[in-house]
Amino acid sequence: MFLITIGKPDEPYVQEGITMFTARLQHYFPTSWKIIPSLKNASSLDNRSLKMEEGKRILKEMIPGDFIVLLDERGKQLSSVELSSLISKTSGASFKRMVFIIGGAFGVDEPVREKADFIWSLSKLVFPHMLARLILSEQLYRACTILKNEKYHHI
Repeated sequence: MFLITIGKPDEPYVQEGITMFTARLQHYFPTSWKIIPSLKNASSLDNRSLKMEEGKRILKEMIPGDFIVLLDERGKQLSSVELSSLISKTSGASFKRMVFIIGGAFGVDEPVREKADFIWSLSKLVFPHMLARLILSEQLYRACTILKNEKYHHI
């Protein structure tokens, strides 16, 4: 799994959890994070220009054969079991990588949205990016334990 996000490195209190769940995910799938730094001139750009520049940087990370999941508040909400099913279907298909994208503060540019194979909403709530990273890593781990019928998730 390849997880991409725009923004600052995580605060230590959040990074500890992300590191823990990412390490646990390694037991199921090779997993890595790419934190694309915020643009240095972000405050001088309007929202549309900022999303375009961030989108270009995100798209550079894509390779042919990726299955792309975009996290977006307007996406489809999934239960943990449904997420595990999505991962199962994707990992059994001919995709090279499963890529999860957390865009910038104003979302993602349309070309990134168009590349997405699935658009997923973590919640109707809006989370700070650092917490979204933590929730994403935990939910991916939870989904993998569901796939292996392990005891982490209680149904």
